[in-house]
Amino acid sequence: MGERRKYRRKEAANVVAVQLDLDTEGFTYRKWGGTQRCKPKDWLVNNNGDVYTIDADVFDSTYSEVHPGVYRKVVPVWAEVADSSGTIATKEGSSDYMPGDYLVFNDEEGRDGYAVSAEKFGSMYEPADS
Repeated sequence: MGERRKYRRKEAANVVAVQLDLDTEGFTYRKWGGTQRCKPKDWLVNNNGDVYTIDADVFDSTYSEVHPGVYRKVVPVWAEVADSSGTIATKEGSSDYMPGDYLVFNDEEGRDGYAVSAEKFGSMYEPADS
């Protein structure tokens, strides 16, 4: 893997999100090459047309409301470029990745990770030191 670096969300890279605050068992769905699990209180997110769920605790600790229903990730992430194909375990399930994709983590130690294509990563994040 490449060197892990610190990034921040670009200011214009907001998401639309709704919390699944219903009397439900949650649901499962297929995305990113694996089965994902949405639990009660998790968030359903539309990230520029890419729809997925985010664990409630993760969303609450990493996103801030910009306008009603519109949120921005306000904490930095740490990311590295994958040099081979693989699968990364996520809080919702798992994600497959290819060489050149980014493995992104919500903490510097590499916990709470997920995979993002290089194109999508570049549209959402910039180096934190710029």
